[in-house]
Amino acid sequence: EMNMKKILSTLGMASVMSLTLIATPPAYAGKVILKVPVWFPTSLPALGTSPKWIADHINLIESSDMRIKIYEPGKLVPPKEMLEAVSKRQVGAGYTTPGYNQGKLGKKGAIFSAVPFGPDAPEFLAWVYYGNGRKLWQQTYDDAGFNVQSIPCGIIAPETSGWFSKEINSPADLKGLRMRFFGLGALVMEKLGVSTSQLPGGEIVPALQKGSIDATEFSMPAIDKRLGINKILKYNYFPGWHQPATLFDLIVNKEIWNDVMNEGQRTIIELACKAVMTDALAMGEAMQFDTMKENEAAGTVNKYWSDEMLATFSSKWDEVVAEAIAEDPGFKAVWDDLQEFRANYEIWNRWAYLPRPGTSRD
Repeated sequence: EMNMKKILSTLGMASVMSLTLIATPPAYAGKVILKVPVWFPTSLPALGTSPKWIADHINLIESSDMRIKIYEPGKLVPPKEMLEAVSKRQVGAGYTTPGYNQGKLGKKGAIFSAVPFGPDAPEFLAWVYYGNGRKLWQQTYDDAGFNVQSIPCGIIAPETSGWFSKEINSPADLKGLRMRFFGLGALVMEKLGVSTSQLPGGEIVPALQKGSIDATEFSMPAIDKRLGINKILKYNYFPGWHQPATLFDLIVNKEIWNDVMNEGQRTIIELACKAVMTDALAMGEAMQFDTMKENEAAGTVNKYWSDEMLATFSSKWDEVVAEAIAEDPGFKAVWDDLQEFRANYEIWNRWAYLPRPGTSRD
């Protein structure tokens, strides 16, 4: 009995001490003000709202001694210069997705944005957080010589795979089209005779109006509608084979991350980025159906790719992968890791889920 009293009193002292430690704020050297230029306008839901959501929430945590200030695209640095600017500490951080920096990171960088015929959101997050995804993601920046810490920081569900002025019934119908297209999927379209460009969102509608492009993909129906794409092009094609899920990241200059920020501040950013994964995914899933109904009522024709077209895209994607592996051992390393994870995941995928409901699309 005496021993039990002793133990309890020791435990009591320990908990008082731990409460004291928690209650005593560490001495901060001063506030961390993180200026964050973003790639997408914050008016674009799920795509652009995520960094603003993070800033709004972190800025309410007064005890963190950290404030985040968001700058709309081009206000602080042009989006295409963001990665270098963060690496050189001209700005503290940036909100982007590696697929926009393929020219600097190689094609392997785009794997961490979206993989054609690849994982959808739950499987993608499983690989990133509990497979080797995040480690390989960071390594991709490191190997390319960029001095940035990457924090996975946002995800959206499938995109639509294109808006066209006419129906696309066979691969021949794609030949000669000029089309705005993102990431690794653009390489598939190129193989089918499409000339692609990766225009920023704000330039898509003007390019369509001028006739400098004939077709486009950008994002989910609700985001595409914000840009007004549905007013110009009639046929909207699904499913989003090129982007079954798309990931984004917050990149922070490494010295700021390691030496200026303390562990508490780093933890808050990690938690906010994990939280915004849920927010962006839920928002994206919740806002498409109203838009699709409005689009249909206004004349949009939703089309689902034929089995023949999906098989064509898939076989061209296999060619793109083979070429990327041949030209870059780094691509092969990332690709092999993802494929190994997916092969393991497959038994769970096959047994655990109902097949997608076979509702008629006619």
